Amino acid sequence: MRSPAIIMAAAVLGLAACGSAGGGGDGGDAQVGELKLGMSVSTLNNPYFVQLRDGAQAEAKRLGATLTVTDAQNDASQQVNQVQNFTSQNMKAIIINPVDSDAAAPAVKAAERVNIPVIAADRGVTGAEVAQTVASDNVAGGKMAAQELAKQLGEEGEVAVLQGTPGTSASRDRGQGFTQGIAAYPNTEVVAKQPAGFDRTKGLDVMTNLIQSHPGVTGVFAENDEMALGAIKALGARAGQQVKVVGFDGTPDALKAVQAGTMAATVAQQPKLLGRQAVEAAVQVAKGETVQKTVAVPVKVVTKENVADFQTS
Repeated sequence: MRSPAIIMAAAVLGLAACGSAGGGGDGGDAQVGELKLGMSVSTLNNPYFVQLRDGAQAEAKRLGATLTVTDAQNDASQQVNQVQNFTSQNMKAIIINPVDSDAAAPAVKAAERVNIPVIAADRGVTGAEVAQTVASDNVAGGKMAAQELAKQLGEEGEVAVLQGTPGTSASRDRGQGFTQGIAAYPNTEVVAKQPAGFDRTKGLDVMTNLIQSHPGVTGVFAENDEMALGAIKALGARAGQQVKVVGFDGTPDALKAVQAGTMAATVAQQPKLLGRQAVEAAVQVAKGETVQKTVAVPVKVVTKENVADFQTS
């Protein structure tokens, strides 16, 4: 004879087993909570990518997925290790914001070989296939920056370009767009191009040197706001007066600089939207759904005239 306690325990276990079996049968929301996603961000020492991460985390929470975020600290080899770790942890999908678009390829290929789909966020991956690339239209944004800078200069002057991290699709595409756009203004000459690694301190150092070698510069295009803010510091009182600076990202500090008049304009992205879109796509591909190969998030030029529309506080 079984005791009442044993019979009750068996009944409880039976009900639990039935509930477990029922939850896994239709691939619905019960499985979403089990979705483990990995996300390697190029650097979290940049407010733009902090917003990208925040958007991704918010969307993962909304969808009931578990998102693990790592910071590659602008080290391509460290990022490869992070993606490899995600692969060995059997993540259902991986999001990568590449430090280097070329260097990211081997790790992406390794994930694909074991059927773990990869989403590229903000920057593309060169030499490997990803399920989706979600990014701003950087070429169009570069052209818009060129047009705005030429307008601010009266279509005449000497321009210096602060380039981002070599090997990134964002730097390549923004530079390409700017070159195409500025070509329409023959009296606006690009006299110098130099990398500053998407970094504010490097932007300060590079601009300080460029002022010495090209004292006649009247315009600056920086491929992100951090470098633009560094350039503004190097220029001092000349920023916004004798020298017009145009950045790219639309970060809070850049919007403040546009409001203050030290930055002529910035091409605003939507990093939180990029992060949300990347997670949404990662959940879809993890569940076997088909997604678009590319998603271009719109960008817009922000000047003193419309900056209030972009500021949240």
